[in-house]
Amino acid sequence: MPSARPPAPVIRSERPGSTQSSYGWVPVDPPRRPVLFVNPASGGGKAVRAEVAERARERGIEVVLFGPSRPLDALVGEAVARGADAVGVAGGDGSLAVVAAAAQTHCLPFVCIPAGTRNHFALDLGVDRRDLVGALDAFTDGAERRIDLAYVNGRLFLNNVSLGIYGEAVREPGYRDAKARTMLDTVRAVLGPSGAAPDLHLVDDLGDEHSHPAVVLVSNNPYALDRPLVRGTRPSLSGGRLGILVLDAPRILDAASDPRRAPARAWSATSVAVDAPEPVHAGVDGEAVDLNPPLAFTIGPAALRVRISRRHPGASPSGRLMT
Repeated sequence: MPSARPPAPVIRSERPGSTQSSYGWVPVDPPRRPVLFVNPASGGGKAVRAEVAERARERGIEVVLFGPSRPLDALVGEAVARGADAVGVAGGDGSLAVVAAAAQTHCLPFVCIPAGTRNHFALDLGVDRRDLVGALDAFTDGAERRIDLAYVNGRLFLNNVSLGIYGEAVREPGYRDAKARTMLDTVRAVLGPSGAAPDLHLVDDLGDEHSHPAVVLVSNNPYALDRPLVRGTRPSLSGGRLGILVLDAPRILDAASDPRRAPARAWSATSVAVDAPEPVHAGVDGEAVDLNPPLAFTIGPAALRVRISRRHPGASPSGRLMT
């Protein structure tokens, strides 16, 4: 027996006098020249097993395969030059950012097909990650809204940028308080381990300086930190704020002038700066990148047009709990 579809997002009609849904999705006409970029190797071959390319072509969508021998940014540029009026990608979160950047530049609608390994962006956008083929309906029977984009030194990211390490330092007794443990669990939910902790410096919203933190996580909108069942998701992608999460190394706190200061700090802002004496190893939407300091993080409110299937949830799990 086929599995039941998730509830459809509540979307507004375009008729005069209608009211907008709590999620802000509106129905749209199908594009005339949609293009979908597919990475056959992403997620261990998810797109191949689901026959995403074949099902897309049946819907009249042009399919472009990409991989190490076919750089994605060049392929996207060629598709836009040919007149693509909607672009999507079936791949990991790093690939999504490349196509989203082109969509933002040319004001095109962007479609996410959850064919990566973890598909964090799809989850927070409200795409059913189990329904790759159904996600293609974003092109043919879709709803659209605008979401925020975030940037570090002008480079776009959809999810987050991670700096530092959450290794042995954050297993110390200083991390036994509930807030620090919740934040650490959130970091573990959205990241993998990185290298040695770099020499980072930043100032939080209270004016406190953080030097040599074990972890810095800057996200496109804040993660939910007070709802354990949906940890690792963002309630909204359109709040117009960065989420900043810092876990200080206990050995640094022990030497601090105020030993009562909590080892964990989270806040939101429209921008934040992180300084370092040398290039910083970072994870940008899961991709290893070296960033030249100072690192300037900013938010671009409502910068990207996104479309999803009208039969998909339309909000992240934490977002649905808050409505």
